[in-house]
Amino acid sequence: MENALAIDVRGMTKRFDGRTVVNGIDLQVRRGEICGFLGPNGSGKTTFIRMLCGLLRPDGGSGSCLGHDVIRESEAIRREVGYMTQRFSYYEDLSIAENLDFVARMFSLPDRKRRVEESLEQLGLSGRRSQLAGELSGGWKQRLALAACMLHKPRLLLLDEPTAGVDPKARRDFWDRVHDLAADGMTVLISTHYMDEAERCHSLAYIAYGDLLAQGNGADIVASSGLVTRVVTGPDLSLLAARLRPLPGILQAVAFGRELHVSGIDEAALEESLERFRGDGYRFRPSTPGLEDVFIHLMGKSRDNYSP
Repeated sequence: MENALAIDVRGMTKRFDGRTVVNGIDLQVRRGEICGFLGPNGSGKTTFIRMLCGLLRPDGGSGSCLGHDVIRESEAIRREVGYMTQRFSYYEDLSIAENLDFVARMFSLPDRKRRVEESLEQLGLSGRRSQLAGELSGGWKQRLALAACMLHKPRLLLLDEPTAGVDPKARRDFWDRVHDLAADGMTVLISTHYMDEAERCHSLAYIAYGDLLAQGNGADIVASSGLVTRVVTGPDLSLLAARLRPLPGILQAVAFGRELHVSGIDEAALEESLERFRGDGYRFRPSTPGLEDVFIHLMGKSRDNYSP
């Protein structure tokens, strides 16, 4: 029986100049699953992705990607992976079709004209085939990059912050296409900073400064965080937030529109601190913590690996 896991790695580690940027990470992603890879800038997400697709050799760890050994079979992995980098990396003075044809040549793809036409059609680029890449908006550049990733019919897509800098409609269109690909059996590991995108993933992995702090579906991560949240309404919420943050049991006090989300892990201490303000025109109600609340909490517990 074929392995149900597209990614199954343990202890993945990478060091640069004596500094550990990926610290013994274990990650399992099922075939046909969209796994969201989250974490602050500089947390090691890109380094981990590059190790997975064979562009960087790990200093430690083992496991498989698409059934191939991540240490010894990196070339085989590269042939079956589509990698979309953070930076647009295609020729701006070539048209969309010319860029795709160039990529097809680089992969020495058989019947490359057919492959290019299929990719143009699949990503809705046929009507713009002659447009220069340098004239495209961020959303259309994103489509071109995804089309190039799909030319060689990979089984795994590694997408490194693919929606950064594009408008909300382009982001939604992109995610609709990602879900269509997953429904057809494609596995996707996608790094993102957007919480609404995290909620569209089947599973999540949160990395901060090289350490994997949480893994699972969104509901499980929220439930296991131990975080409790109260929503506060009333006057002068910015002033209230400043007064609450130093108090016992308060880990976060964050404005969301006309509400203040106050969170902590010691429910009794949190309630006692809030009680001080109950007679000042404020109202409190329990709420389930959001993913953003949980990830900010996790990041606050982690240590920057650039610190001495």
